[in-house]
Amino acid sequence: MTGLGRRHFLLSGVATLGFAAAGGPARAAEVSEAARGLTSGALTVDMHSHAGRFNRNLPAFEPVAEPMRAGGLAVACLAIVADSPTHRVFPDRRIHPTREPEPGELYAWSKSRFTRLLQMIQQQGLTIVGNTAQLRAAPRTGPAVIVAAEGADFLENSLERLDEARTVFGLRHLQLVHYRHNELGDIQTEDPAYGGLTDFGVEVIRACNRLGIVVDVAHGTSELVKRAAAATARPLILSHTALTTTPRPHTRLITPDHARLVAATGGVIGVWPPVSQFPTLDHMAYGMAQLAEVVGVDHVGLGSDLNGLTGPSLLTSYRDLPLLAQALLARGFAAADVGKILGGNYARVFTATVG
Repeated sequence: MTGLGRRHFLLSGVATLGFAAAGGPARAAEVSEAARGLTSGALTVDMHSHAGRFNRNLPAFEPVAEPMRAGGLAVACLAIVADSPTHRVFPDRRIHPTREPEPGELYAWSKSRFTRLLQMIQQQGLTIVGNTAQLRAAPRTGPAVIVAAEGADFLENSLERLDEARTVFGLRHLQLVHYRHNELGDIQTEDPAYGGLTDFGVEVIRACNRLGIVVDVAHGTSELVKRAAAATARPLILSHTALTTTPRPHTRLITPDHARLVAATGGVIGVWPPVSQFPTLDHMAYGMAQLAEVVGVDHVGLGSDLNGLTGPSLLTSYRDLPLLAQALLARGFAAADVGKILGGNYARVFTATVG
């Protein structure tokens, strides 16, 4: 089969593919050579990750480089969480803000997280991607990292801090909002405060375009994304979510129209792997096929949110990446399209933005 022309197969009932009914993946030994070939030596990218648990003050980092090598992941966008001190998980297993930060608090916090991320990168022999040439070289030079931030809360209305984060810490991927309404705009999981993206948010997007920083609109409301799409001169990323046609209040899922706003900029939407959304990797591949039907395969990617989900995840290690490649092939995607989803599409946006 070639590409998405065989719609009936792509969106037909879920095949078993050797995955357990409870959601467990097949054993690594059962992965086909074709699937392994798509993740071995390829430009594969996880658009959103907290691998290594560097956001926490743990005595040691968890392994990142070795699982990336084992699973064939070339590049991980590793994101600090800029607003961590101000939110927590409530008994309903939803994350809500608990207080407003003190002046300068999230700036200091974020600098400490950037510092820990750089320490982990150095300790584990990872490389930092700062431009397209380094991105393209990642499959040869070893596991690499794009320094990212989940939430621009550290800016505190200061554009100068954006340039500082880029210069000092290597920031190349910025998610505008996270779990609190910050100075840039509204989040999906709370009632709106601004009606979308603020004027400062527009300034930040234009500064990112100028400085060569990928703009990520994950967690932002559809109104935020609408104004972001009008403001940007570069493609947008929505790094981790999934499609829904029946949105509930405060959901992190997005509608087809929301997805089309991102795709219309030339951007990419990353599909994430919570078990509550996708019980098996084949269901996840089906979710990617559904999204591809809405926006086209050139606008679909992977955002694992590794170590960031509040519930169980299908992808608990990068060693499992070939299993996802196999599920995509079995779902009817052509090998070239699997390559786009697992990294090629993000690489296109990175190239257009960072240079």
